[in-house]
Amino acid sequence: MNSTESAPPARPPLRRLTAGLLAVLCAGYAAGAAVGWGSSELALVMGDFGLAGAALVAALSCLAHGVAVGGHTRPAWLLFGLSSAMVALGNGAWGWYEVVLRRPLPPDSLADYTFLLFAPLAIIGLLVLAQRPRTPAGWLCLVLDGWLVAGSLFTLSWSLALGRVAAGDGDDPLKLALGLGYPVLDILLVSLVVGLRFRGRDGNRTAVHTAMLGLALTVVCDALFTTPQFHSDYHSGELLDAGWFAGSLLLAWAPWQHRRRPSREHPSAQGLPRRRVSSTFSALTPYAAAAVCTAGILYNALGGRPLDRVMLAAASTVGLALIVRQGVMLLDNLSLAQELATKEAHFRSLVQGSSDVIMIAGPSGALSYVSPAALRVYNRDPEDLVGGNLLNLVHPEDVDRVLAEVRRILARTRGARFSNGEPSARVECRIRSGEGEWLHVESTVNPYRDGLILNSRDITERVRLQAQLQHNAFHDPLTDLPNRALFAQRVRAALSAQGPVGTTVAVLFLDLDGFKAVNDSAGHQVGDELLVQAARRLQSAVRGEDTVARFGGDEFAVLVRGRLGHPQVRDLAERIRGALSEPYWIGGAELGVAASIGIAFGPDAPLPVPEPAPASARPDAGNEDAGAREPGGRNAARRGRDGAEGPAAAAADELLRNADLAMYQAKSRGKGRVVLYTPAMRAELDRRGELEERLRAAVREGSFTLLHQPVVELAGGRLTGVEAQARWRSAGGLLLTPAEFLRTAESGDAATRFTRWLLTEAVAAAARRRTDGPAAPPVPVTVRLAAERICAPGLYETLAAALRDTGLPPELLVLEVARTGPDATADELGRRLAALRRLGVSTALAGFGAGGGSLGALARLPFDALKLDRSLVQDIAESTLTRALAGHALRLARDLGLATGADGVDHPRQVAVLQELGCRRGQGLAFDRPLDELRLRRALLRRGYPVPRQPQGGTGRRPLLTPDPRTGGLAEAATVRPGSPHTGLDLPQRHPVGGPSGGPHGETAVPPA
Repeated sequence: MNSTESAPPARPPLRRLTAGLLAVLCAGYAAGAAVGWGSSELALVMGDFGLAGAALVAALSCLAHGVAVGGHTRPAWLLFGLSSAMVALGNGAWGWYEVVLRRPLPPDSLADYTFLLFAPLAIIGLLVLAQRPRTPAGWLCLVLDGWLVAGSLFTLSWSLALGRVAAGDGDDPLKLALGLGYPVLDILLVSLVVGLRFRGRDGNRTAVHTAMLGLALTVVCDALFTTPQFHSDYHSGELLDAGWFAGSLLLAWAPWQHRRRPSREHPSAQGLPRRRVSSTFSALTPYAAAAVCTAGILYNALGGRPLDRVMLAAASTVGLALIVRQGVMLLDNLSLAQELATKEAHFRSLVQGSSDVIMIAGPSGALSYVSPAALRVYNRDPEDLVGGNLLNLVHPEDVDRVLAEVRRILARTRGARFSNGEPSARVECRIRSGEGEWLHVESTVNPYRDGLILNSRDITERVRLQAQLQHNAFHDPLTDLPNRALFAQRVRAALSAQGPVGTTVAVLFLDLDGFKAVNDSAGHQVGDELLVQAARRLQSAVRGEDTVARFGGDEFAVLVRGRLGHPQVRDLAERIRGALSEPYWIGGAELGVAASIGIAFGPDAPLPVPEPAPASARPDAGNEDAGAREPGGRNAARRGRDGAEGPAAAAADELLRNADLAMYQAKSRGKGRVVLYTPAMRAELDRRGELEERLRAAVREGSFTLLHQPVVELAGGRLTGVEAQARWRSAGGLLLTPAEFLRTAESGDAATRFTRWLLTEAVAAAARRRTDGPAAPPVPVTVRLAAERICAPGLYETLAAALRDTGLPPELLVLEVARTGPDATADELGRRLAALRRLGVSTALAGFGAGGGSLGALARLPFDALKLDRSLVQDIAESTLTRALAGHALRLARDLGLATGADGVDHPRQVAVLQELGCRRGQGLAFDRPLDELRLRRALLRRGYPVPRQPQGGTGRRPLLTPDPRTGGLAEAATVRPGSPHTGLDLPQRHPVGGPSGGPHGETAVPPA
């Protein structure tokens, strides 16, 4: 069935379950009918309404399928449904009289006419399914076949009863006509089922055959019912009703028997196409009709009845139609013979002019035919090849493989059926040409009688191209070095190979430092030439048995295997580093790059002694090259997916990841150096991965909460704003500052989710305070973010949506930039800040005075306020230098028209100094700690804080406000131990802060995760 008429195929288990259920129903009905259903009343119900219900199910099933699907079969299923509806109506009328009214069925009732309509509707449905002829001869044969069937049935009916009706033998002609209508229509229906060819592809052939079986079973039961033996003694509920019941259920099940079948085998599979049974029956239909006509004449003659003119005319026309049909078939056969001869000549010319070599070999391999294309392909005369053995042409190394394939095909041929449905096989081998050259040949081999037929073509160029493509697939196109896939294979082979005692397997990962600058300044063509020269230097610096590969970009790798110790491998790496660091002369210009190399040894080698890492070599410290990729992460995982599963593959993947991680450490420690892998590097990477996962889970599960620290006017203590700060809710219910989490949140997907949560929650909380607390004046809320987060995609849309959804005025939101980032992102950051200011959001530069780039940020970026960093504020009371720097910064801000503020104002002396320097606002423990929502609302109602005054004789190191135990959480104010020997004249005391710039939330750290 085509795509327009096919229903979704049912699953085999469901189909088997439905078939089993139908079989059980039919068997149960037959068993009940055989025992008389236990009572006459139940027999009448099951014989009338049971059959009506089965026919109704068939009608609904066929009608539903006809409505649901399209195509040429839709009218047929609709007609089958109507015919079954007639049966249901007739049985229902029969049951109305016998069961409800409790009286016999009257003559000429509604049931007789509805039963009579069953056959015509089914016959029309069969005609719809029948194939339409495509030629005039086919239409003529169809008309002749129809008349043969109709004339034969007319002759038989005339001899049985119609003749007596015409002669006036019947007492009631209408009753006799109704009685004869059933067998005549049933015989016609059976003739159509047997004789016509029905349209049905592999998709719906099962459905058509099931419907034919159901109709045939119904017709057989009708024929038995019309016989005098059954008709006189029939009563509802007998065993005959089981046949009608089964026929209705088969017709109900038929439309849904759609399943895909493999297409018929190619004629070459067995030499002949498979003949259908329906085609044979269709061919025998005219002769069967003639036999029926003859039987009617014999019945009339043997019964002693005279042969009237009507019977003779009908019989004569049947015989004449049979003769004409035979003549048509004879002409058709002659036409087919001529067409076959034409096609044979056509195919012979195709074989003679084909570019492929066609050969026929006998069972022993002797060639009996070779097409003329052998002269053009093999440069050998076909006549010389005929009579020779096929194996003499094949390369000696390919003979065994060709013989095995030939034996397999011959064995499949003797098996009388191809197990996989393929009529042929393909064999590739080498055949000697006339010049003595070996040609790569692909042959399609098919069984032919007792031998084989081979269709061969020259694929030498294709084999060469495949070899070149395979080389390209495993080699870098620029440097012609092995690529990542081939390098991974060789690493696995080196780890799994058996070597002498002391054999070392090591992998060196190399990255060219400064290559991006060369590529950007001199151009990609010069960069490619530099990579080619670097590859040549690598090959000359390593040993001959070592493997050098390029992984892409400026990444290279070296596989070292041999009896070498760690010092020798490190010396080799230093030699490579020195060779790559030499100047490059390209286009008359001198260019220079360095090399960072990481070394990792295989599992059989002893682990190296861990090297002490400098303090600057943190996992989150790096540079523009190291920050662009994650060590041992996606790149290394991508490199490790090329191998097969197994111990060697796992060890190779781990070795590659370790070398990649060591190279990353080399770049983090200053570039241009060699670093050996240690397990501590992997532990640090795993720790960072765990932290990032915990951060992602904390954002997803709502483990973060939001606190707000008041921002106070230093002159009068008025509360002018609040800063939103995130806290992590620990398992014990404490609110801890997530310092390590926040360092992890500076990049990646977890950082994006955390930033969105922080902005959305801060805006929503400010909007709730503005709506729920009209007594308290609204104050701006400040959110501090890093420059990378502000430049992240989607932040502007998230912020605009939060303001729009909550209704918070944009002027009540201040966005602080904690770190301005590298100069490369300054332009993008400026565009983002300008867009935020157009939205109405204020911007501020936080952390001024720590790190670098602050003055440049003031000159290029649009800010409304400036806030001193806590690292500058903490020493402002003790250090004259710090005080001078802070004063110049505040004066610069005022000259630029920026509002001034300070972070980390924890002591009264800091408040006094900042007042003297002209700082307007401050936040810190000198006023209040970060507050939860309830305490924040109380503070907003107070609308201010008392400005702390410096106590007499104080050192300025103890905060004025001590932690309130009722606030809950971890104390955040650092206090001085009572026994401290230092006095107020000591050098300035440095307090720990969250990094050089304090980060977006420079607060107290929690123990490592």
